[in-house]
Amino acid sequence: MRSLKWIGLAFALAAIAAIGGWRYAVEWRPSPSRFPVQGVDVSHHQGAIDWPAVRRAGASFAYIKATEGGDHRDNRFAENWGEARAAGLRRGAYHFFTLCRSGTDQARNFIATVPAEPDTLPPAVDLEFVGNCAARPSREALLREIATFLERVEAHAGQHAILYVLEDFDAHYRVTEAIDRPLWLRGLFRQPRYGARPWTIWQASAFRHMRGVRGGVDWNVMRP
Repeated sequence: MRSLKWIGLAFALAAIAAIGGWRYAVEWRPSPSRFPVQGVDVSHHQGAIDWPAVRRAGASFAYIKATEGGDHRDNRFAENWGEARAAGLRRGAYHFFTLCRSGTDQARNFIATVPAEPDTLPPAVDLEFVGNCAARPSREALLREIATFLERVEAHAGQHAILYVLEDFDAHYRVTEAIDRPLWLRGLFRQPRYGARPWTIWQASAFRHMRGVRGGVDWNVMRP
């Protein structure tokens, strides 16, 4: 019986440690003293957002999903775009680049959705396999379509775009080698170690819990 009690105690302590570890993980963010500019990226998946609460939680900027592919528009973009600004956050819009639509169609969708306004962050293009279509164009074909997209979107925005690229996507297509743009790279709890250049934005968490947002949210820092 005594051994069973010790086993039960061990399980209880392990459960407490796991809960504590999870709470630490979901509340963690990089040191604000080392990385003073931090913020979120969001889409309709976060639902209604209390932007003043997000600002109080330490965010000074937000990237907001605007479009995907050639015809999808995030149904919370306009609301998030206006309310983030009203709360005092700098804003940028991002586009999820699908592998089965032309760069021309996708640029047209983004331009029709995102207003060209002063003092916004550079537009961002999201390049990843997760959630994308099944098409896998050749590297040459994909780079050509991305270049077309960038040419049109950058002319609209009046500034260079930033590339959000996941590691497996870059390993397959070597986008960061071919396209000289600032990089937004992902490394959960540690700085990313891929890409042809050092990161400009680091996505440090994909599930931070904070006031103002229901559930987990992506948390990012800008290089000082």
